[in-house]
Amino acid sequence: MSSLEGKRILVTGAGSGIGRAAARMFAERGAELVLVGRRLDALKETLPNALCVSLDHSIDEAVEAFASQCPELDGMFLNAGQFMKGSVESSPIATFDQMMAANLRGPWLMCHHLCPKLKAGASVVFTGSNIGLRAIHDSAAYSISKAGVHMLTKVLALEWAPRKIRCNAIALGPIHTAMVDARLKSSKDRKADLARLSKVNPLKRLGLEVEVAALAAHLLGDESVWTTGCVIPVDGGADAVY
Repeated sequence: MSSLEGKRILVTGAGSGIGRAAARMFAERGAELVLVGRRLDALKETLPNALCVSLDHSIDEAVEAFASQCPELDGMFLNAGQFMKGSVESSPIATFDQMMAANLRGPWLMCHHLCPKLKAGASVVFTGSNIGLRAIHDSAAYSISKAGVHMLTKVLALEWAPRKIRCNAIALGPIHTAMVDARLKSSKDRKADLARLSKVNPLKRLGLEVEVAALAAHLLGDESVWTTGCVIPVDGGADAVY
């Protein structure tokens, strides 16, 4: 189990899902948390005693203002994101813009403005997607935005190497989160669609939030100090076989 004792870790999207599970796990392992998200009440529900900041990470001026007040950091888990379905042909430009803002512009701005707050030897973990590694139908803008996150990971691993700051991404498969439930809300046969999602990997199930959180904790901890520039599929083996 990776200890995060004495580390100050920032988590985006900490008001629900993977971000909430990760924040609570990091706290249990000794970290001091800075929680960022759009809803302050949800952040306080995650960890009432953490530093909680309401922020839209896609707004340059807002992130810059936050960075000026943010304490020094030992790590960041840049997890916040959104999903919208659609093909290149069917998606309006607004869908593309929203996916880029939520999934790529936001992490870019957080890294751009918070770079001076990262201590030497810090670690940054991004939430990517296995469909940023391989194409599937009806997820074009989302997939492209996550592919951008993967390259951002590699670029920063290079740029920040002189300061011994590590950057890695977790390329998720379907995780049973509120985002998946929302995706299935309009389904005519929710049970069948959930079963279909569960069959897209050799392990034949959806991942769990705590399974992602555990890998993020490892990458943020001192046991992974020679791991950087990696995009790690966490998808039940789907990327390996399909």
